Amino acid sequence: MKTLCPLLLAGAIALAQPSPPFRARVRPAAPAGGSMPAGKPVTIPAPLGLPPVPFPADNPPTAETIALGHRLFFDKLLSRDGTVACASCHLPKAAMADPRPVSLGVNGGVGGRNAPSILNAAYHDTQFWDGRARSLEEQAAMPVPDGVEMAHSLTGVERRLAANPAYVKLFAKAFGPGRITFEMAAKAIASYERTLLSGNSPFDRYQFGGDKKALSEAAIRGLALFSDATLDGPNCISCHRIEDKFATFTESRFHNSGVAWDEEKRAYKDKGRIAVTGTPKDAGAFKAVTLRNITLTAPYMHDGSMQTLEEVLDFYFEGGRRNPLLSGVMPHHGVPNIPKAEQAQAKADLVEFLKALTGDMPAGAAPPGPVEAKR
Repeated sequence: MKTLCPLLLAGAIALAQPSPPFRARVRPAAPAGGSMPAGKPVTIPAPLGLPPVPFPADNPPTAETIALGHRLFFDKLLSRDGTVACASCHLPKAAMADPRPVSLGVNGGVGGRNAPSILNAAYHDTQFWDGRARSLEEQAAMPVPDGVEMAHSLTGVERRLAANPAYVKLFAKAFGPGRITFEMAAKAIASYERTLLSGNSPFDRYQFGGDKKALSEAAIRGLALFSDATLDGPNCISCHRIEDKFATFTESRFHNSGVAWDEEKRAYKDKGRIAVTGTPKDAGAFKAVTLRNITLTAPYMHDGSMQTLEEVLDFYFEGGRRNPLLSGVMPHHGVPNIPKAEQAQAKADLVEFLKALTGDMPAGAAPPGPVEAKR
């Protein structure tokens, strides 16, 4: 196999070392408010390669809230016309992502973005591509009143749940008897989503489990390239973190790669993070989503505009799409650190490494058994 340039060999030597210091690790989840779970708290085990699961102090995971959230996640009663559930845009067969370029809502309404995977979303500081939700609890409530997604009201959902004897019993077990509120539903969905963890990938077994046969030679070379923070490009690890004891392959910052830039109109097709912060520098910036299970979650980017990993790597090797606010961590155009003659091999090795990030699917990703529903 052809040897890549000396800089990549230097990266391979550094593989056993921790990643460069980073300003944020896995933070405690923000308080959710509302009723406290009434059941007995349970521990959510983290698979190999992932850290302990953070959760708000006022929403500890319990068997009862997780079971309730599991049913609510797959139940279409949350939508106004009973046609859309959370699982409609987060499909188990697509590693809890949406295989469509952009997600669809009630009456075939077309959304503006692709729904990313929610596997390991428990570790994200914010939710959605623009980070507008600060917690899984906050995120769970936002699609319901959205006119394109579920087009319902939180009060309307509360009425439906209160009219369903099966759900009345489930809510009483999870939060105690009394009025059902959407805050309870959001907490239950969030607790269920915190169980959707995927680790123990070939990469995890190699990096954290001591199995040096878990990765192919090509994937090891790809890991060396991915992990080399000294490169002007690709320098993948700047945004997709590998720590010394775990790897989330994401971070808390938002980046402008130029995907949303329309060169002809000299404007952003999607404003991104600026719509949340109002800060000019956030225009066209989006969350650095996790790379775990990336081979299962096509299409890629916030708008689902790229179909293959090869297409994504070509985009980054060319430095993204130039625009006035292009992120400083984007690779330099043409990736000058890697000779042109070696770039095809480098890209192939990176693809092999990314394939090795496919982990075990959590048991709870499958739909629950049927629940009696009175709509």
